[in-house]
Amino acid sequence: MGNEVPGRFAGKVVLITGAGSGIGRATATRLAAEGAIVFAHDVNADGLAETADTIGTAGGTVQTRTGDVTSRSECFDTVTAAVAAFGKLDVLGNVAGIAQSLHVTDMTEEQYRRMVSVNMDAPFFFCQAAIPHLLETQGNIVNIASNAGLMGQAYTVAYCMTKGAVVQLTRSLAMEFAKQPIRVNAIAPGGVNTALAANFSLPEGIEFDLMAPYVGFRGMAEAEEIAGLFSYVASDEAPTMHGAILSVDNAVTAG
Repeated sequence: MGNEVPGRFAGKVVLITGAGSGIGRATATRLAAEGAIVFAHDVNADGLAETADTIGTAGGTVQTRTGDVTSRSECFDTVTAAVAAFGKLDVLGNVAGIAQSLHVTDMTEEQYRRMVSVNMDAPFFFCQAAIPHLLETQGNIVNIASNAGLMGQAYTVAYCMTKGAVVQLTRSLAMEFAKQPIRVNAIAPGGVNTALAANFSLPEGIEFDLMAPYVGFRGMAEAEEIAGLFSYVASDEAPTMHGAILSVDNAVTAG
C-alpha cells in the first residue's frame, strides 16, 4: 500500500474478524505490515487463506481461525485461541458484518436473526471475551459501524438497527471503562468498494428518491483507507481517543 508506518504495531497482537475480505483483509494486511502479530478470523476459509498468504508472503506473522460469529461460543473461543497462540491480546477489531436491502415487511425472521447475530451480537460477545485481556495490556477495541448507524435509511431497517447498536456499544463501553486503561472507538464508513458493496442488491418497487440522502455525491471509499484510519486509531498515537465515532462517508452524514 505504501503508507504503512514501520514498527507501529511491533510486538502487538491483533485479532481481526471478517479478515477474509474487504475492510477486514485490508486491516489485517495493513497492521501486519506495521509489525502486528495478526490472528485473523472469518467464516470464509478460502478468503482467509488468501489473506494469510498475502501477509505471509510479505514477511508478516499471522494465524487464522475459521468460524461463524453468530455463535457466542465461537466468539469466546476465538479470543481464547488468539491469546493461547500469542500470549496476549492488544487490539480487537470487530470488522465482520453483513448487509441486506429489503422492504421491511418482507424480511423473514431468519434473515433478521442472522443480521442481528452477525452485526450486533458478535461484536458484543467479542468485546465481552476480549476486555479482560485488553485490560492487562492496556489495549483497545475498534468497531466498524456505518453511516447507517447514524441516520435513518429506507429499505435497510434491520441493518441500520444493528449498526446503531454498534455505535451505542462503543459509547457505552467507553463510559463503563472510562477510568480504566482501555480504549474503545468506532469507525463509521459510508460506501466502501468491497465485495459486500458489489453484492448489495435492491428489492423491486423501491422509491429511489428516498435513498438520495445516503447515496452521496463522491462515490465510495477504498478498503485501504478504512484500514489506514483503523491503524491510527488502534495505535499508541491516539492515546486520548476514547468513545469516538469516526465518520468516513464523504459527508453523507454531515447535513
